[in-house]
Amino acid sequence: MRFRQVHLDFHTSEAISCIGGSFSKHQFQEMLKLGHVDSITVFSKCHHGWAYHPSKVNEMHPGLKFDLLGAMIEAAHEIDVKTPVYLSAGLDEKLSRRRVDWLSRDIDDRTYSFMQPGYHGFCMNTPYLGVLVNQVEEVVRNYDADGIFLDIVGVQMCYCQYCVSSLREQGLDPRDEMAVKMLGEQVYANYTGRIKEAVHAIKPGMNIFHNGGHIRRGRRDLAGMNTHLELESLPTGGWGYDHFPLSARYSQTLGMPFLGMTGKFHTTWGEFGGYKHPNALRYETALNIANGARCSIGDQLHPAGVMDEATYRLIGAAYDEVERKELWCSDTQNVADVALLSLEAVTLGKRFGNDGMNGDPDTGAARMLLEGKILYDVIDMEADFSVYKLLILPDEVTLNASLALKLNDFFKQGGKVLATGRSGLNETGDAFAIDLGVNWEGRNEYSPDYFRPHVDIPPLGKAAFVFYGQGQKVSLKGGKELGARENPYFNRDVFTFCSHQHAPSSGKYGGPGMIESDNGMYIAWNVFEDYASKGSLILKETVLYALNRLLPDRTLRTNLPAQGIVTLQRQAGSSRYVNHLLYAVPVRRGKSIEVIEDIVPIYDVQVQVRLRETAKHVYLAPQMMPLAFEQHDNTVNYTVPKLDCHQMIVIDV
Repeated sequence: MRFRQVHLDFHTSEAISCIGGSFSKHQFQEMLKLGHVDSITVFSKCHHGWAYHPSKVNEMHPGLKFDLLGAMIEAAHEIDVKTPVYLSAGLDEKLSRRRVDWLSRDIDDRTYSFMQPGYHGFCMNTPYLGVLVNQVEEVVRNYDADGIFLDIVGVQMCYCQYCVSSLREQGLDPRDEMAVKMLGEQVYANYTGRIKEAVHAIKPGMNIFHNGGHIRRGRRDLAGMNTHLELESLPTGGWGYDHFPLSARYSQTLGMPFLGMTGKFHTTWGEFGGYKHPNALRYETALNIANGARCSIGDQLHPAGVMDEATYRLIGAAYDEVERKELWCSDTQNVADVALLSLEAVTLGKRFGNDGMNGDPDTGAARMLLEGKILYDVIDMEADFSVYKLLILPDEVTLNASLALKLNDFFKQGGKVLATGRSGLNETGDAFAIDLGVNWEGRNEYSPDYFRPHVDIPPLGKAAFVFYGQGQKVSLKGGKELGARENPYFNRDVFTFCSHQHAPSSGKYGGPGMIESDNGMYIAWNVFEDYASKGSLILKETVLYALNRLLPDRTLRTNLPAQGIVTLQRQAGSSRYVNHLLYAVPVRRGKSIEVIEDIVPIYDVQVQVRLRETAKHVYLAPQMMPLAFEQHDNTVNYTVPKLDCHQMIVIDV
């Protein structure tokens, strides 16, 4: 996989004529050079269903007069740029109007409102799969493609007549939701298997990726249906700036090559004439490589076939920096003290679990870890717990017998947990499945309620702090109480209300709220979901107090401000560690779009890194500037004079 990729969209209506009429090999190549691009995903078939090359198994766009796909591949390969090829798999609007019976249908037998402009999704349990396989085979056989990218696919719950018939033939009831989910799993696995068989029969080992917009934590089986992972994560396109670090910190643990995919757009895919600030792409690509990923930036080709110069100047500003940093960013392993046991993974890891599980606990936990400068991974239940000092169980991680046994083995090896809310309860939710120093007494009927710590929580000290997340009532069972619950006078109701929101604290003791035990700490609220929703400072500082208490020997400490991001990647083959520091502040523009515009330099960033090895040299990369350092008791200390968006510090050992 290359480091500096472009994902080139081209979904072009048949109502537009003269497709690719202004395409120029020279102009195409010059734009790739301007953008410092070393791989570009080009297109065989778009969402509209048209092919952009002569085809015996599809129809070439009626406005196209030449082999555009072949011309792009030839032009790119001449300048050593790779060309994975894109095919719209789940959408084919041309065909959807001819074969309505092949479309996916919901439980009410609906597809998509015909009179609304949009697309209709296909079911892979219909003869459409054979059509798609033929289209993929044609591309792989006839073109020098460097991979296949298939879009808009995933496990579906489908009630088309093909799926209903399949269920009944298996003796299953289409009214049984679990049976429909199981069939969806079988259909998707069959689809990916058919594609792999077809592609590798012609070109063994060719890269294949099936894009569904999100890498589902806890579904290693789905990830393994790809040769690599592409983490679609356009911050301005609905994913936000929290999504990529969370997704990357899981993906890197799987040991598969992966890249982060952002976009050049101000909003999201399909936007013509939209551009984000160059500093945003500088930051987003730096965030990719800081998390062990390669980079991909989404663009969209104009129907005339002309590459947009402004876009490639924008991309080039970011990729020029990436190109100079690649040496220190390949074959890396993340260094982590803490593992976030993903709630999504625990839920989806039950093979036919609830696909709509709220992701806020994972998001809130990851945001706290980033802001607290805690080195972390995101893991599923199959991960090796023993390589971490501490596991976080966010809010709703209930335990089956197998997971409880695995955690108890982790405790015997000296590991600790931080559990919150209902995490740690058994699957029936009526008792703790592991020893956290407390007994479960039930769900607190008051919401919101209050947390009064017995210790100072910097920088806020002691007070009755409102917690909006659902609380649990517990009693001590050998644990040490570090903070208590206080209930309000009453819940807000038509006859019992006070002021504009909730009632104040009654001041009465309501039981333990934060408890320390031999196995770690327990906080009796859904603090991570609450933080993702409201972002209250006391939530973060309470969690960071707990983490600092549980991790006295954490690997890295720094004075980088809250919005800064820090990672530590190990390049074992080169006997070095690479400390990545990033700093930028996303702001909201309009109603829902986060943007990065100004990059404010940060000066004199202090870093302490605990290593088992002796540091031989410390230097700034790619500048190759030696950095003064001291090492005492395995702790390497250095100060970075200036951080401008992204800085790598290399520690040779």
